[in-house]
Amino acid sequence: MSFGDPNNPYGPPPQQPPAAPPGYGYPQQAPPPPGVPPQQAYPGYPPQQQAYPGYPGYPGVNQMMPQSMPGLLVTARVFLYIISAVQIIGALGFLYFAAFASDVSDGADEFGFSAGSDGADMAAGIFGVFALIAAALAALSITLGVKFGRGGQGIRITTVIYGALGAIVGLLGLFVGVDSGFASAVVGPLLWLVFGGIIAAAPVVPSGTAWFARPRY
Repeated sequence: MSFGDPNNPYGPPPQQPPAAPPGYGYPQQAPPPPGVPPQQAYPGYPPQQQAYPGYPGYPGVNQMMPQSMPGLLVTARVFLYIISAVQIIGALGFLYFAAFASDVSDGADEFGFSAGSDGADMAAGIFGVFALIAAALAALSITLGVKFGRGGQGIRITTVIYGALGAIVGLLGLFVGVDSGFASAVVGPLLWLVFGGIIAAAPVVPSGTAWFARPRY
């Protein structure tokens, strides 16, 4: 019985095949030095938090809440400030005419013209009332323009009514200007009609409606 026989029980044990070397690109991790704890694996990144969704749409409006004032509302706001400037100038003009009529009334009293004095007093009163109305409308125009930033449904409805009334006044003035035959008499009412129409339409369009319906914190 030879030692080369693989079935010989008294022969040496068969040699095991050499272990395969580590694959390419996968180096063996060196053991840590004595006294150094093994390095812990870095935990995975926490899942990103879900971004906050946009504000819900206004009932009947299929869009997200705007984060900045829409362009049409910005235009309406500028028009309100322009109108308020015109109304302030008108109030000052009416006050001047009221003061002038009061002076005429005083002069008529000095010369004994009672009829002229009464007429001048009436004119002074009418001009004074017009001055108060113009000043009140100027204050309303400025208030609406300022409240566009944080105003709610009350400001929205008031702006729509205010713009609609202004558009009606401009339309009536446009008819009068066309009947007069003067081109210069049409320019003012036409501008007033355009301003009033934009002011009334800006809070009604979907972007304006969503702006006034947005939540406030």
